[in-house]
Amino acid sequence: MTPSDPVDAEAFRKFEHAGWEAVAHRYHHHFARLTAQTAGPLLEAVGVGDGVRVLDVATGPGYAAAAASLRGADAVGVDFSAAQVALARSQYPTLEFHQGDAEALPFPDESFDAVVSNFGMLHFARPERMLAEAHRVLRRGGRVAFTVWAKPEDAKGFGIVLGAVETHGNMDVPLPPGPPFFRFSDGEECRRVLTGAGFVAPEITQVAQVWTLPAPEALFDAVYEAGVRVRAILRAQAPEALDAIRGAIRDGAKAFERDGVTEIPMPAVLASAAKP
Repeated sequence: MTPSDPVDAEAFRKFEHAGWEAVAHRYHHHFARLTAQTAGPLLEAVGVGDGVRVLDVATGPGYAAAAASLRGADAVGVDFSAAQVALARSQYPTLEFHQGDAEALPFPDESFDAVVSNFGMLHFARPERMLAEAHRVLRRGGRVAFTVWAKPEDAKGFGIVLGAVETHGNMDVPLPPGPPFFRFSDGEECRRVLTGAGFVAPEITQVAQVWTLPAPEALFDAVYEAGVRVRAILRAQAPEALDAIRGAIRDGAKAFERDGVTEIPMPAVLASAAKP
């Protein structure tokens, strides 16, 4: 699927929303130590520090908002999932979290100095609308930044999982049409969408990350229990195919096992730009 292919925005949004309502706590259990690794570089890209008012869009369990608060920022998180907002509030009770839509942010114009989204762009039906909203709520001179996964040949965990499904299962399962999962793994596409939303001087970098897992089997468990799109693809497989996929994922992850610990490279693409 390419960025120009049709997307059923409402169906995709409902699919994503139902997914995150179901897996909020499991996502926190399986992915916290991985996706929180980009919070520091993400906040540095927008200059978060003392007194900066920052909005964390698709905050999930609140990792980036919490990291911003530790830097002295006035941090606010927003997520469309009530389960995620409840989890974020329980973890960080002194911070401000709202339930709201990234494509229609519930905040006034020019009310933030920075807007960030840590792995949220993958889950928006219309990511261009999120960036338009980020532009609206940013003050002049403010900055926006987002992270996404690098391509599966670099983000080895995804390469292992998708390769296993392609070899042993069926990728053609009935999911609502949505944006390509790795669309923004391409730096040029990041630049295009940022400048199209009115931002200037986009900067694209790659952030090294390592997914530390207790055993090779944990990679399958994480994506089967705590993802949304990949979880749906796996759960649509025939039982025999799922068993073969599970085994292939375990074997692929074993290549990254050292001294009883599995460490899988999972770099992220970090894109940022300024509002003129």
